[in-house]
Amino acid sequence: MEATDTDEIQLRHVEKDVLIPKMMREKAKERCAEKVEAFNHCCKDTGFLMVFKCREQNAALKECLTIHYRDPVFFEQCKQEYIQEKLEFLRTGIAPKNRKQKLPTSM
Repeated sequence: MEATDTDEIQLRHVEKDVLIPKMMREKAKERCAEKVEAFNHCCKDTGFLMVFKCREQNAALKECLTIHYRDPVFFEQCKQEYIQEKLEFLRTGIAPKNRKQKLPTSM
């Protein structure tokens, strides 16, 4: 598969409906980092009562995440990034998570 134009790549059902949305969730958490931190901080401070005491932080976090999940431009950005990673894997045989690891400098 030597295609370089990402529009030519056919994605499987699992890629469109599972893998790209997973990437979207991870990136949305990064984009909503302030809300994630506020919710986590609230939960740590309140313990068992977090269900009641952290409603405001939870609602703000859900709203932030939902905005990204429903954004077709964000989906397209994640899709293009996924395709680039897939093409790089097909070219090199190295998975993206392994590609980011440093290689030993001496053997």
